[in-house]
Amino acid sequence: MNCPITLLIFSILCISKLSNSSRLKPHPLPILPLPTSQQLQWQLGSMAMFLHFGPNTFTDSEWGTGKANPSVFNPTHLNATQWVQIAKDSGFSRVILTAKHHDGFCLWPSEYTDYSVKSSPFRGGDGDVVAELAAAAAEAGIGLGLYLSPWDRHDPCYGNTLEYNEFYLSQMTELLTKYGEIKEVWLDGAKGEGEKDMEYFFDTWFSLIHQLQPGAVIFSDAGPDVRWIGDEAGHAGSTCWSLFNRTNAKIGDTDPLYSQQGDGFGQDWVPAECDVSIRPGWFWHALESPKPALQLLDIYYNSVGRNCLFLLNVPPNSSGLISEQDIKVLEEFRGLKKSIFSNNLARKALVNSSSIRGSQFGPNNVLVQGLDKYWAPEENDKTWELYLAFKDSVSFNVLEIREPIHMGQRVASFHLETHNTVSGEWERVVSSTTIGNKRLLRFPKVQSRSLKLVVDKARADPLISYLGIYMDKFSVSSANTTTKITITRTLKEEQQLHDL
Repeated sequence: MNCPITLLIFSILCISKLSNSSRLKPHPLPILPLPTSQQLQWQLGSMAMFLHFGPNTFTDSEWGTGKANPSVFNPTHLNATQWVQIAKDSGFSRVILTAKHHDGFCLWPSEYTDYSVKSSPFRGGDGDVVAELAAAAAEAGIGLGLYLSPWDRHDPCYGNTLEYNEFYLSQMTELLTKYGEIKEVWLDGAKGEGEKDMEYFFDTWFSLIHQLQPGAVIFSDAGPDVRWIGDEAGHAGSTCWSLFNRTNAKIGDTDPLYSQQGDGFGQDWVPAECDVSIRPGWFWHALESPKPALQLLDIYYNSVGRNCLFLLNVPPNSSGLISEQDIKVLEEFRGLKKSIFSNNLARKALVNSSSIRGSQFGPNNVLVQGLDKYWAPEENDKTWELYLAFKDSVSFNVLEIREPIHMGQRVASFHLETHNTVSGEWERVVSSTTIGNKRLLRFPKVQSRSLKLVVDKARADPLISYLGIYMDKFSVSSANTTTKITITRTLKEEQQLHDL
């Protein structure tokens, strides 16, 4: 098929074939592993805002010693409603607060330590940052997440395994029972060299968290629900599966490459989160400036556009507000995304496919946002192709594809072609590997009236829930990309794709 007229004829034949039966074809069988409802909601959220805040904000530190006097913590203009509104306006689905960082200082009045806001001048010693943020998030309809650092440089019981695990779980219980619904609990294995050696009872922690907040996902280097991508640059691997083997991962000691790529043969669903700070540091520092909006856009392509959630840290300043510099960058970032992705040029096309499983799985479903509708090919078909035919030529340099991930992640490799009307040949534009919740690919601008998306390899019959093409006039990466797109894979990746 190499022209719009041929595609139209093919479409008529498909419709005629489908009309011979009044019975709906059942949905294809989902392929394991599958996301839980909590993981699905988290993954569809796309972006979250991290809020690093505490004594470090006032002492110009990153890793506090745990010895700073609580009197240093005095944000005189703290406004959690401002934090949440900025997050919501910028397109973030949830906010995550450092309720306790490595210094051990608690942003809520914990009953298990005096090293908290109750010993500070904040709100006259009656303040509770967690409570103010929880109220603001609930009012705005934004999800709330909390980070409780396992490493505590202040409390003397740290280093005594049994005593500290009891202490940690008691504080975790406070956070998960006093502040309403918690959507994410964030943990890590960070600890400085030469620090006290002790064992964290992670499995016990995870069980308690799920018991107290069944709607929450737990983040760590190794899950159980959400995994760290393996770096703090916000970039996932060009291949990124939500599939993972938790038995191959250990908190604080997981192969970064394994974290970045996931595992096409994984038995667990553990999608990745890409954390990065808008500033050089994680806490606010007066002499630091935020990254430009174009850099955030590049990170967006390499996180959300690679099947991950983008966790952007935007630290409140010493007055207790998000700085105007950061707000301006976020506004520009939002404007860039809106300018690029608000106009899906594919909606102007006549869409057809190599085959159709049944009438409700037609190719037009890929132009509708959402998971409930998707294109599915006929069972056991060996050719998996979607065709777009336009009345007039369109110019674009970004491709978006999504899978209905509630049915499992399936696609292992695919490519896009355009039809050359002069030579009559199909020419490859870009190739890639995994899709997942969302895949965004940039390439030099192309112009054509006919496009073909080809799925080359998949774990099962591929399902496509959305397809978009866009013109990005801003991205430095797309403007400077070489004219030939190549995908470099390791030998292991090539063997895995071959086996699939």
